[in-house]
Amino acid sequence: MMHRFGHGEALADLPGHSLVGVVRMPDVVQSPVRAILKRVIGALAALFAAVLIVYLDRDGYRDINGDGLSFLDAVYYATVSLSTTGYGDIAPASASARLVNVLVITPLRVLFLIVLVGTTLEVLTERSRQALRIQKWRTKVRDHVVVIGYGTKGRSAVSALMGDGAEPGSIVVVDTAQESLDAASAIGLVTVHGSGTSNDVLRVAGVSRARAVVVAANRDDTAVLVTLTARELAPKAQIVASVRERENEHLLRQSGADSVVVSSETAGRLLGMATATPSVVDMVEDLLTPDAGLSIAERDVEPSEIGGSPRHLPDIVLGVVRDGTLYRVDAPEADAVEAGDRLLYVKKVTPPKEA
Repeated sequence: MMHRFGHGEALADLPGHSLVGVVRMPDVVQSPVRAILKRVIGALAALFAAVLIVYLDRDGYRDINGDGLSFLDAVYYATVSLSTTGYGDIAPASASARLVNVLVITPLRVLFLIVLVGTTLEVLTERSRQALRIQKWRTKVRDHVVVIGYGTKGRSAVSALMGDGAEPGSIVVVDTAQESLDAASAIGLVTVHGSGTSNDVLRVAGVSRARAVVVAANRDDTAVLVTLTARELAPKAQIVASVRERENEHLLRQSGADSVVVSSETAGRLLGMATATPSVVDMVEDLLTPDAGLSIAERDVEPSEIGGSPRHLPDIVLGVVRDGTLYRVDAPEADAVEAGDRLLYVKKVTPPKEA
């Protein structure tokens, strides 16, 4: 059943300002000092604009001294006006007193206003900014990856995606746990609060326009339902699902998953191998970790490689992908590389240099 808000209006049909709190764009991190400086500069800019306006129209103003408005008078008038001080029975009359008012009293008033209303204004501004960013993101998001479930498996999947060069802004995380969403947002991911079994929530995440969907639910029955929902919305997307038990693998494939990873059996094999050949486990971990060392990758066949044997290429080729089917390098179908093939090979990854 679709989750709806208001008078029968679907969540995916709501405008950007109504999705603030459901969708969260990654925050732009800045230091507190920088944030305060931006506020002070904004206040000074407003003060300068007011001074300029008053001074250019000084003939329209009258001073209690009757000697017309000087530039200092204009600064003073703008200062007491913007600080909401107004006029009272006591007003500075000498130039020195007005200068002190401008240079000392006004900064104190500005600081007071920043402390008093700064937080409220920041919240309102951030909400408006989020609404605009959400609306812009929804109109432009294409060919992204939706990760449903940001537990241990989901975080590892995101780490692998980013290790392969995926931009954080091209990954959308769907989860019901706010702690998980906060962790995803902290590394620059777009997050959607809601259940991956909801058709409406997946539509908000842009599943219909995604190139791939990663189903990393904690329960097998949840994974099946999420896969069914995602496949209905995205008939052409690559859906990769994780399942705990081998007996449930066929349910995921029948639900529309292109690839299924049996987490319990994979972990069990590695545990068994570690008792006799721990170095093999280390090598497998190295191949599965894209940050450094060796990594398994896939690339297009180069024109000069067509017709040759994949076993004679400079790269260590593990298999050939042809028309969506993977053939191991020792299979008869992989004796010669054809145009349009993709090679599954082992590449060396150079760790990024520290700044």
